[in-house]
Amino acid sequence: MKPTSKAELEFIKEGRIAWLIFNRPQVRNAMTWKMYSELERHCQTLDKDPDIDVVVLRGSGGEAFVAGTDIKQFANFSTAQQALDYEHRIDEVIGALESLSKPTIALIEGFCVGGGAAIAMACDFRYCTPDLRFGVPIAKTLGNCVSITNMSRLVDLVGAARAKEVLMLAKLFKAEEAKSAGLVTEVVTPDAIEAEVRQVAERLGGFAPLTLRASKEAIERVLSARRPVAGSEADLISLCYTSRDFKSAVSAFINKTPHAWQGE
Repeated sequence: MKPTSKAELEFIKEGRIAWLIFNRPQVRNAMTWKMYSELERHCQTLDKDPDIDVVVLRGSGGEAFVAGTDIKQFANFSTAQQALDYEHRIDEVIGALESLSKPTIALIEGFCVGGGAAIAMACDFRYCTPDLRFGVPIAKTLGNCVSITNMSRLVDLVGAARAKEVLMLAKLFKAEEAKSAGLVTEVVTPDAIEAEVRQVAERLGGFAPLTLRASKEAIERVLSARRPVAGSEADLISLCYTSRDFKSAVSAFINKTPHAWQGE
């Protein structure tokens, strides 16, 4: 399923399957604020749509699912409140996807990092190509901090030890290791992945919808009960986003200049 327009987040209905396509291939589908808002809106609409059984998310271009948030949008961040508002907003959007009552599948080609990893982790199933690079390499890129809820999703999927590899060693998991770690459901060749995902979606569409909904909600309640209170990481977010390191790293990324961490 390919984009049919220039929309940065395109919705396509194919029978009883909804496709959400991140469509900024020139920047590896990096997310804008508008794209996040549209993702949330689509999730809220699809949740109530009786004609949709399954939702599939994918990136366009074949190089990436989503390569995080567009870093240019951080250029004007200067206060702790801006950082807290941003992480809160991302939690709202990812929460809308995670709580969608219908099964969700992430079709991942190539890079799936930062905000893209958060989106994929909120899906029920993740199918990837062998060139997968999955991670949250902020320790070597921006020097920021993820929300406690997104941290919890990562720990839920791979455990604390591997979560430290992802966040502290800035490790990007390759396909087979990601499958072994539980990050992805299956690894499929590029020429077969769309057909495989479509087949899985059609299979899910033939199952008892109330059982699927109840199972997904029950699992989500278990996970939610184990997660720390949202907002309990405010001091950590403020520490990182208001640092000189963060401002310098954002500037270096945008201007393609060297950057050295100072720890302040």
